[in-house]
Amino acid sequence: MKVRYLAAMTLALTVSAGALAEDGQALYKKSGCSACHALNKKNVGPAFTEVAAKYAGDSTAQARLEKKVRSGGAGSFGSMPMPPAPAAVSDDSIKTLVAWILTQK
Repeated sequence: MKVRYLAAMTLALTVSAGALAEDGQALYKKSGCSACHALNKKNVGPAFTEVAAKYAGDSTAQARLEKKVRSGGAGSFGSMPMPPAPAAVSDDSIKTLVAWILTQK
């Protein structure tokens, strides 16, 4: 019984991680983030791999970055300010996008 439960959990987490990757990358392209950010190199804003590395192991990173994406800000990666996310980008989309960003390596 425990083995079946463990196998089911593993499968669910694998499917969830795959869905997160697809959703996050689609949101990255659709929401305009790609205008300033790239996955592996600095553009106007930092590379998402750099963001993920900076916040690795930080249990507050998800909430802090969701707030920064929604409201905008400056100072984390230099003086260039990040504008707030457009109102058309939902809080759920921001949550998914930030979770995906934090998985980049």
